[in-house]
Amino acid sequence: GCCTFDEPLSSCGYSQSDDDDLNWDQVNAPMKPSSGQGMPSGSFMLVNTSGRFAGQKAHLLMPHLKENDTHCIDFHYYISSKTGASPGTLNVYVKVNDGPIGNPVWNASITATWNRAELAISTFWPNFYQVVFEVITSGHSGYVAIDEVKVLGHPCTKTPHFLRLQSVEVNAGQFATFQCTANGGTDSSDRLWLQGIYVRDAPLKDIKVFNARRFVALFSVVNATKRDAGNYRCMIRTEGGVGVSNYAELIVKEPPVPIAPPQLSSVGATYLWIQLNANSINGDGPIIQREVEYRTSSGSWYDIQPVDSTSYKIGHLDPDTEYEISVLLTRPGEGGTGSPGPALKTRTKCADPMRGPRRLEVVEIKSRQITICWEPFGYNVTRCHRYNLTVHYRYQAGGQEQVREEVSWDTESSHPQHTITNLSPYTNVSIKLVLMNPEGRKESQELVVQTDEDVPSAVPLESIQGSTFEEKIFLQWREPVQTYGVITLYEV
Repeated sequence: GCCTFDEPLSSCGYSQSDDDDLNWDQVNAPMKPSSGQGMPSGSFMLVNTSGRFAGQKAHLLMPHLKENDTHCIDFHYYISSKTGASPGTLNVYVKVNDGPIGNPVWNASITATWNRAELAISTFWPNFYQVVFEVITSGHSGYVAIDEVKVLGHPCTKTPHFLRLQSVEVNAGQFATFQCTANGGTDSSDRLWLQGIYVRDAPLKDIKVFNARRFVALFSVVNATKRDAGNYRCMIRTEGGVGVSNYAELIVKEPPVPIAPPQLSSVGATYLWIQLNANSINGDGPIIQREVEYRTSSGSWYDIQPVDSTSYKIGHLDPDTEYEISVLLTRPGEGGTGSPGPALKTRTKCADPMRGPRRLEVVEIKSRQITICWEPFGYNVTRCHRYNLTVHYRYQAGGQEQVREEVSWDTESSHPQHTITNLSPYTNVSIKLVLMNPEGRKESQELVVQTDEDVPSAVPLESIQGSTFEEKIFLQWREPVQTYGVITLYEV
């Protein structure tokens, strides 16, 4: 890789690029031409920017370098013009394993004299690299030149050398921290950064100086996403040159999320058996933990339980309640838990009512109706949102027992009551409440109530019989068909 450019370019293994706009010229000028004011003397590689418009590029390629040990690339450069304006920018690239050229590792735009720079490149066998010198014209006339390129078998004197940079794996959304350890010193004027290929650079987060010959620089790729995944390397720009580490990979893994909702196996009043159905996922494995998240569809209650099998029984649930059940999967590393997968919406069965209605009492008794009331109750008693409350009553009429039932709609009032009508006066009525849901029924205690007396029906005319005597008339008759109470008096 060493070259003084006294001999033909090809003898050093250097070459021109076919993908640029102009070539470098190899110059041997022991005497500076009078027409070439600003041109250096000697043998060197040169780009003459005269007559070139801004943005044109010229690439000079060093041979591939396959180094086994610490080494330093040293070169001289010259950038000048008649007017003092920069004729262009000299960039240096380090292309690894014939991969993308990436971004420049070093650059300069004006010098007026020969200057020296060094490249401390920490890429070793079995990897190889190639240094590319690039000139980008500015539109101003002038000269950009390089000379005395040397590959030295010892460390650079003004630039630190990085130790091997390790790859980093993180989960999406986390901070990816690269630790760049270097042999050599650093001061506040040095610029440190983490350079990526086709990804954003990362600024310096922290630096720890252990002694004059060793420091560690920390860089963080914040809230890493899949777009941040790729190759990164440590960079330090010093007054004397630039230090470049090997490329290390940032691997960004997406936390796993099930594609399908869990499947329902069986349903009870207080439990749900589910199959996790989490074999197909979006994101990355391996899966190291499975959890079931379940919540009520209405309200804010929820719970998460770890699961160690492909099926799970969720217990201690409320009857007749709709739940949303999702599966969460976790892969290794901080932030490895994915979002909940699609939710299974399902409802538990109703449970047998806890008990029957209590404190059944009479509010009002009339001859043909009875009004009753009872202690109000709610879901904790019904254990179901779908239930009926019926009033069952029976009484004797015409020598036969009559059995009736009516639905009570007054179930949510704070003072529930129900009126039974069309009863017979002066009749014993047995009353009870029956609470029913799809899973069972519970009854209240039975209450026996007698309706009030009422006006009796008329005495049957055909039953009236009379006998006459000298001083009296004797009458007799049958009781009315409906006495509706105890008859205490007949009037003639």
